[in-house]
Amino acid sequence: MCTQTVSLVAAEAERQGITTVCLQLLRVIAESVRPPRGLLVPFPHGYPLGRPHDATLQHRVLRAMLALTNEPGPGPILRELGSA
Repeated sequence: MCTQTVSLVAAEAERQGITTVCLQLLRVIAESVRPPRGLLVPFPHGYPLGRPHDATLQHRVLRAMLALTNEPGPGPILRELGSA
């Protein structure tokens, strides 16, 4: 999905009381669309959770996303994988 669309949907979900985290592949886009909570990941397009079959890395991404749900809103909150 388009990063801007996902961020707009996430913002509306947050207004309705649903906590969201968006995976962001490009910092410049994330800073432009300003999702309520975004996790910046250093992976190529099409691989938001990292390398295929790398369960350890994928679990690390998911744990970082879940950790962001504890950040108080309203955002935007942007964290890089490794600092989340």
